[in-house]
Amino acid sequence: MIGRHFIQMKRRPQMALIHTVSIALLKKLGLHCRFQSTGRPTAPLGSRILSDPSRVFEHNMWDHMQWTPEQEALARQKAEENSSVKVSIEEQVKYDKDACSYWNEFYRAHQNKFFKDRRWLFMEFPELLPHRTHECNEVVLEPEKTSILFSPVCSQMQTKLDSVNKTHAEQAVETVEKAESVQRTRKTNDDMNLEHKGQDWKWMDRQKNQGYFPGIDFTFKIFEVGCGAGNSVFPILSKIRDSSTFLYCCDFSTHAVHLVTCHPLYNASQCHAFVHDMCDEATSTYPFPDGSIDVILLVFVLSSIHPERMQMVINRLSKLLKPGGMILFRDYGRYDLSQLRLKKVTQVMRNSMTNVPENHDDCRCLFGNFYVRGDGTCVYFFTNEEIARIFISAGLKEVQNVMDRRLQVNRKKKVAMHRVWVQCKYQKPFTKDLH
Repeated sequence: MIGRHFIQMKRRPQMALIHTVSIALLKKLGLHCRFQSTGRPTAPLGSRILSDPSRVFEHNMWDHMQWTPEQEALARQKAEENSSVKVSIEEQVKYDKDACSYWNEFYRAHQNKFFKDRRWLFMEFPELLPHRTHECNEVVLEPEKTSILFSPVCSQMQTKLDSVNKTHAEQAVETVEKAESVQRTRKTNDDMNLEHKGQDWKWMDRQKNQGYFPGIDFTFKIFEVGCGAGNSVFPILSKIRDSSTFLYCCDFSTHAVHLVTCHPLYNASQCHAFVHDMCDEATSTYPFPDGSIDVILLVFVLSSIHPERMQMVINRLSKLLKPGGMILFRDYGRYDLSQLRLKKVTQVMRNSMTNVPENHDDCRCLFGNFYVRGDGTCVYFFTNEEIARIFISAGLKEVQNVMDRRLQVNRKKKVAMHRVWVQCKYQKPFTKDLH
């Protein structure tokens, strides 16, 4: 048994090498294969499970927390209490009308210091990196070619692989060098275009007439809606550097977009940031055509939009996707800590805000599970069913829809807090899927 286990372990690196070279040979021979990036991590949404309650303060976060019926009922009761005081209609109109100014003030006050960079994006959303190695992707051949990849590697095949391995490696190096040269040239040209943009407006106008738009030459396009100060933008840019991926990002806060474009890591040759109000589609346009985006990133954004406009926003975003493109979504879930800690503001507290308890947000309910915070920004808390209804009504196909329940721990203060988020993936069907 030990000998057999040793042999299997010894063969694993060899099989991995054979698998890599096999894929290279198939591509070399012109056989069509496609890489799918829809595979999830080995343990979706984390793998740190709290099995022993006495160890709760050993880590900052525990994954896949299960709520008891009593906890669920208590959370529901707490949310109902927080929703018992409603904001007047006049104030609701004010918060909705002035939403942009409230978010501008938020980013002026906090700059880029409030949110942390979302480096977890690539673990939960591997679709952001479509050209990864086979270790992170599922390799799928077209039906008529599958027998080559999945059949046993015979001696003739092994000999052929050995003979082309060196040649293929040399050609790969040459290809990479050419790609880098093209990328450097493209970056230089883009820098020149930006430098002379004001002087050579006629040339730019001619390009627009010919269907030009930023990122037109890139094969894979990502669009982040509600980029804020760039907490997703810059982790993504660091990953897609020197690749064929282009990133668009927008926010309806002009100050937030200014923070992104002034950041030292902002790269105008591979990213285009612009001001855009998703709720005002009548007067706003996109710098790219419909059906041109591969991935739309929608992280903690939809919750800030008035619920009556959410369906319109998702309907519009679905038109931007290519067939097979995906919307990657993450937002606040029902009964999250941030909902339960929102204290209702009574009439007495309104008249004398010094009576508001410490460490509690001054927040009132607009209606249902839609609240306004003390700084004037709004937030909604979703259920899986609500998200499914919105995205499926927009003609998208559900790939993932899960409730992410975690236990966040303050190890210094010995406090444990329940966090609830909704994470989803919805795909625009191919033409054959529609039929």
